[in-house]
Amino acid sequence: MAHHHGHERKPGHARGHGHGHGHDEIDWAELGPLLESQAELFTPLYERALNWLAKEVTEPGLIVDAGSGPGVISALFAETFPGARVVAVDGSAELLERARARAERQGAADRFGTLLGELPGVLDELDYPADLLWASRSIHHLGDQGAALAACAGHLAPGGTLAVMEGGLPARFLPRDIGFGRPGLQARIDAVEADWFDRMRAELPGSVSVVEDWPALLASAGLHHIRSRTFLLDLPAPATDRARAHAAAVLSRARETLAEDLDAQDRAALDRLLDPDDTASVHHRPDLFVLAAHTVHAGVRPV
Repeated sequence: MAHHHGHERKPGHARGHGHGHGHDEIDWAELGPLLESQAELFTPLYERALNWLAKEVTEPGLIVDAGSGPGVISALFAETFPGARVVAVDGSAELLERARARAERQGAADRFGTLLGELPGVLDELDYPADLLWASRSIHHLGDQGAALAACAGHLAPGGTLAVMEGGLPARFLPRDIGFGRPGLQARIDAVEADWFDRMRAELPGSVSVVEDWPALLASAGLHHIRSRTFLLDLPAPATDRARAHAAAVLSRARETLAEDLDAQDRAALDRLLDPDDTASVHHRPDLFVLAAHTVHAGVRPV
């Protein structure tokens, strides 16, 4: 993953929960509502990605969301493909419970299932191969990403599609110059997080360094008809309350987990941005926006 967004320590984009990194340290029951709300914010992006897949994946029987989190995308799959059975797979029982509740509210409970366990081994428990297997930012939590993709591809029906959401661009919420501190705060946070991501990857069990050329990795997994597409979330200023909450959550997580790698001036700027009583904070400033780009790579198992 060339860019480092959506890791499970950062609820701002977190998906693919409980895949062998920090799972025991995270209270998913407490984090679930936030993850769900923020995934809902990204729904326009996810809908465009699913509609792109739907142009070539016709009438799938089984769709597997590998690393489903609270099931926002799982439910969108059920809506996009009304004839399909959808199985949400995750390492968190609390998040899967939220996924089941969402499917029930949507009226899709009769064709919605869940599977609790760690990727990729838990996929062995599927009753039959998938026509579409979706992995949104879950593969990068596995030490050997190439082997993980090969395992996922092995659970596809002939002609089935594996789609992974990995990469894209860093999200932006603020102008380069926010009126205090040094300009370019978000770019410096991105650089620190890139270092964090490298350390996280290196510490994973069985970690293997690989060129994160996702189309080439899909080809190495035996897939063909490989294509990639990037989808944009563009929520311009003035921001909604949900967009402000998202920006606050992402920056709060950065303040908590990356502070020791940021200088005092940047920490002070973050503190101002996060102070609800400060008119220049993300809670009030009129120039706040959300701009994010996520890339989906897809390949097909030969018939």
